[in-house]
Amino acid sequence: MGFLIRFAFWFSLVLLALPFDVGPDENGRESVNPIQALLAARDAVGDIAGMCERQPEVCETGASALHTVTERAKYAARIAVTVIEDAPAKSPVQPEEPVTTGSIPEQD
Repeated sequence: MGFLIRFAFWFSLVLLALPFDVGPDENGRESVNPIQALLAARDAVGDIAGMCERQPEVCETGASALHTVTERAKYAARIAVTVIEDAPAKSPVQPEEPVTTGSIPEQD
């Protein structure tokens, strides 16, 4: 989920940085240039960082959720490693006798 949020954020910044000739929207608001978008993003990140001072319980819950996700990822990685290590090495199967389909006559 966090990956999707970060992806959407950075993708929107990339879209804002691309040069498009877009006029005002139906509400009369002008389009934002890349510098304004970067400044607004910086201010938004600063506001998010200050959220822990305003609402410490949100940061505690977020830290607990991050810890839970990290522990589950470690556990899943351990399971994956165990499965990979326990899997027998697959060698190509060599039939004892040649397989004939009948489309090519056998050569003696």
